[in-house]
Amino acid sequence: MRKIIATALVLASSYAQAQTVDKITDPADWVNPLMGTASKFSLSNGNTYPAIACPWGMNFWMPQTGKMGNGWAYTYDSEKLRGFKQTHQPSPWINDYGQFAIMPVTGHVRFNEDERASWFSHKSEIARPYYYSVYLADHDVTTEITPTERAARIRFTYPTTDSAFVVVDALDKGSYVKVIPEEQKIIGYTTKNSGGVPENFRNYFVLYFDKPFTYQATFANKALAAGRLEAKDDHVGAVIGFATKRGEQVNVKVASSFISPEQAELNLQQEIGRSSFADIKAKAKAAWNKELGRILVTGGTVDQTRTFYSCLYRAMLFPRKFYEMDSKGQVMHYSPYNGKVLPGYMFTDNGFWDTFRSAFPFFTLMYPTMDGHIMEGLVNAYKESGWLPEWASPGHRDCMIGSNSASIIADAYLKGIRGFDVNTAYEAILKNTENEGPLSSVGRKGVKYYNELGYVPYDVDVNENTARTLEYAYDDFTIYQLAKALKRPASEIERFAKRSQNYRNVFDPETKLMRGKNKDGRFQAPFNPFKWGDAFTEGNSWHYSWSVFHDIQGLADLMGGRATFTAMLDSVFKMPPVFDDSYYGQVIHEIREMQIMNMGQYAHGNQPIQHMIYLYNYAGQPWKAQYWLREVMDRLYTPAPDGYCGDEDNGQTSAWYVFTALGFYPVCPGTQQYVIGAPLFKKATVLMEDGKKLVINAPVNNADNRYVQAIKVNGQTYGKNWFDHKMLQQGGNITFDMGATPNKSRGTSPDAAPYSFSGGK
Repeated sequence: MRKIIATALVLASSYAQAQTVDKITDPADWVNPLMGTASKFSLSNGNTYPAIACPWGMNFWMPQTGKMGNGWAYTYDSEKLRGFKQTHQPSPWINDYGQFAIMPVTGHVRFNEDERASWFSHKSEIARPYYYSVYLADHDVTTEITPTERAARIRFTYPTTDSAFVVVDALDKGSYVKVIPEEQKIIGYTTKNSGGVPENFRNYFVLYFDKPFTYQATFANKALAAGRLEAKDDHVGAVIGFATKRGEQVNVKVASSFISPEQAELNLQQEIGRSSFADIKAKAKAAWNKELGRILVTGGTVDQTRTFYSCLYRAMLFPRKFYEMDSKGQVMHYSPYNGKVLPGYMFTDNGFWDTFRSAFPFFTLMYPTMDGHIMEGLVNAYKESGWLPEWASPGHRDCMIGSNSASIIADAYLKGIRGFDVNTAYEAILKNTENEGPLSSVGRKGVKYYNELGYVPYDVDVNENTARTLEYAYDDFTIYQLAKALKRPASEIERFAKRSQNYRNVFDPETKLMRGKNKDGRFQAPFNPFKWGDAFTEGNSWHYSWSVFHDIQGLADLMGGRATFTAMLDSVFKMPPVFDDSYYGQVIHEIREMQIMNMGQYAHGNQPIQHMIYLYNYAGQPWKAQYWLREVMDRLYTPAPDGYCGDEDNGQTSAWYVFTALGFYPVCPGTQQYVIGAPLFKKATVLMEDGKKLVINAPVNNADNRYVQAIKVNGQTYGKNWFDHKMLQQGGNITFDMGATPNKSRGTSPDAAPYSFSGGK
């Protein structure tokens, strides 16, 4: 019998792999929000949680398996749920803010998160972007959630009992709650956060129930007081109760605001009002179908299609809308920088070190209006704090390196995004290039050394110095591009053109790799190119040596020309996954993820190397890119709980898959080019914001035919290894002729290569 079952499972899996999807009607139902949730501190398979949300919503909802304050708030292998949390967490490493939880309980009052926890099974769990349902076995209650951007409807289906309860937990670090029985209402606020907030930070919440209370209580810290309707302390919450019949549904409308209790009420009225649970669910599903339906893919397997839409969903969660609408529909926001309520847009929960690479270029291509709003939000952040954010959650957080806001702003403007004060944004960018910030992630740490020496030295107590040099040089290239577009003074344009070449100062001709350099001009020694951290950020020299996005030809020249350059690229996959973890003193999860993927030194689970495969296009061997891109998509992504090969990181690792599955990728934001790979599907129909359609056809594409034989754009043979931004936005037809063997004559000439600063193509 066991053998028969095992055979059936293999056949079912093979069927999902082989079955071709010929039509997409509800793309939202192809999403698996549980993709990437089988993660832990020591090994990330995504480090995601099931975000029940609207695209870019201000609030998400999630089932909670971890204890309050645990960044791994939902892990797939857990056995119990502790509550359902309104969350704003962008990453387990950054953790949450403004969170509170709600939990149904039966039998007797249990408000402590351990005591109220219930066993659950994934077999009785439904997770969609717009809807979540789960059966709580210990309470015999089914919980359902459906979201709006700033509110949600929650529904509990109870058994027959005179002891049905709902716990509202406002959490610790300072909270308030009040029960108003005559209105069947609970109000309160939470201040719980992980940093990056002003002193007056609060998330105000309001909940309305459709059933009168027969019991009410509040708790403060560990003490419950029946009949007490109000509590304010370090950790407070409320418990209300009623009698129910089997199958009786108790409905809850909940909303919150970072501005005021009154605004929380307004958000609830604006977004829910009298709409039923079914109405809100339908609206949320329609919102996801609208955005996901902008790209319709067919001709792939079931698993490929599920993976694509699951990644597309993740790419549209962050940055979060951190703004609200007043009674007149005017946009306003609570500033996470100065604590004031101000007009205009604000977005948060994003680390630009990750997302400048492909997530933001995806918005620029597909969602230019929203991208313009994000740019306005960046300008507002600068006005309110004096600095551009690099990792915001909700305000400045001290995490990661670089000043990659320059890339995001420049790429947006250069690709036609308007509607924001670009001159103020440019002023903010210039400030970064001359100043360190109040946090190491803001401004440019080591900037005086960088500007004077052309690199950040290894021996001046500035960590990750070589990585900083490389990222500053790339960012200076994007500033150079933006300065030209803004017709800035020639001396200023030349300054950033020159600084964009600073990557050369940390290139070691002996090893043909990037290497830390001391203040006296000598390279640091001893040098181990497999050493993670130290001169680099969450990677080693083999990962970071390709971070010359803007001048691959210049990098190839330093390495000795095209042949040596491609040999170095090949080496990434040929070397064993050895590593030196001495800088960290332990095997960090990024190291382990590289080691177990069996792709040599290629560490796709972290961002620095994710563009590297596309670099074969610059060296005249695009077929190698086509081979390895398909390998990564096939081997490192699945629609399962362990479906990523490292941190998903605010949509970046997902946007990589979305772009790559379409057949092109923005290697160098700040230029107008997307480097060509090879499409995954037989057909993709891309609907641009203005209604134009781009149709990407690869009719004989399949598991064997991964190599591009020829490309036609609107019927004309196309020989370049890149597509132009304006060409894509204009729509039309791109046809890929695919085959099982490489075409080693297409895209091989230097003229076919994408842009490099050296040569100015």
